[in-house]
Amino acid sequence: MRVLLLSTYELGRQPFGLASPAAWLRQAGATVTCQDLSRQRLDAQAVREADLVAFYVPMHTATRIAVHVAARVKALNPRAHLCFYGLYAPVNADFLRRLGADSIVGGEFEAELVRLVQRLQAGESPSPEPRVSLERLPFRVPQRHDLPPLATYARLVVDAQTRRVVGYTEASRGCKHHCRHCPIVPVYAGRFRIVPREVVLADIRQQVAAGAEHITFGDPDFFNGIGHALPLVEALHREFPHLTYDVTIKIEHLLRYARHLPTLRRTGCVLVTSAAEAVQDRVLALLNKGHTRQDFLRALALCREVGLILNPTFVAFTPWTSLDDYVELLTVVAEQGLVAQVAPIQLAMRLLVPAGSKLLELPEMQAVLAGFDAQALTYRWRHPDARVDRLSEEALRLVQDGEAEGASRQEIFARLWAAAHKVAERPVPPLPAPVVAPPRGPVPYLDEPWYC
Repeated sequence: MRVLLLSTYELGRQPFGLASPAAWLRQAGATVTCQDLSRQRLDAQAVREADLVAFYVPMHTATRIAVHVAARVKALNPRAHLCFYGLYAPVNADFLRRLGADSIVGGEFEAELVRLVQRLQAGESPSPEPRVSLERLPFRVPQRHDLPPLATYARLVVDAQTRRVVGYTEASRGCKHHCRHCPIVPVYAGRFRIVPREVVLADIRQQVAAGAEHITFGDPDFFNGIGHALPLVEALHREFPHLTYDVTIKIEHLLRYARHLPTLRRTGCVLVTSAAEAVQDRVLALLNKGHTRQDFLRALALCREVGLILNPTFVAFTPWTSLDDYVELLTVVAEQGLVAQVAPIQLAMRLLVPAGSKLLELPEMQAVLAGFDAQALTYRWRHPDARVDRLSEEALRLVQDGEAEGASRQEIFARLWAAAHKVAERPVPPLPAPVVAPPRGPVPYLDEPWYC
């Protein structure tokens, strides 16, 4: 059976979500072609020859792009079985079926994709109902040989002269936490799965051989299984002492496991991403983040003490964020010396409410909903203060325009600062001076803008 695996967008990373199932499907006897449409044109001939076309949809943006590509696929090969798999597949099942999806797979998808191929080979007609598996899989080493070269993906910008080729892998999937706005929660419901250390290391070895100088661990929270994470990075550092890496860790885990932060730094970690989300405790409580504003500031200080760069992400605009709250967020970013550490898009992010979101359980969310937009795959909401919605649109425009023209993070921040005060009809004061010393020297960052 000929299988075409398609990825449309994954933050400028070489997609693990193609390389991993490719290994499983090939071992099961399928002929597999992988295409990353963020870096390649859709191969019409590969589409025409495929018996199964499967879209990997781990994110909202990836799903929206896949919807448009699916129409092209159906036109090129109406006989092909069309499958969507990944986090956003089961929660959008009704919409995807209306588009012509024949199968929908969520959770731990590799074995389910193999079973789908086996059913199709046996002449069965698989049910269009979502199949969500959380079984513990015997993970295999991903196969990346037919994906675009690592050098074509996002780089780690170390300084004005140095950019490192970045590889990407996953040491775990799912998450043990229940943040209401997180797309992982409706699928995994507080569970996570470990990828064996030797599989992770073998995957990294092949990427280093292909030119990787830095590794991004894509785990939703690298410290969900700290007993797995620490021996892994120790082994990685012994084998590749000059390789650097970055991880994502919750604020509460940075505090709970603060004693292990020096280990991260010593083994080559240069960047820790953490979903700070807001600086108002009432908003954090509604999101069920498990931390407070003060916790965020403590985690930031702990990372700085050991020389780790904390890269906080935010949901800058929620139904509960006032104009004063937004100005307060910008003030905290400036006073904490974070302007260079926060990607500008993080200061324009609007709360996303996809189908199946736990946010829909909140009366405070229901009160502001304006219906589901099937084309955008999200519930629309309106802020009680129309000025906040207007500022949200202006902030996104300023960030996109600034990045398009190559403006620095400091320049874009200054524009956002001015816009926030103008929408609030206030004089624009000077930017707040840092009250703590920011890190010395350049701040490393990945050079592809981040979208949900």
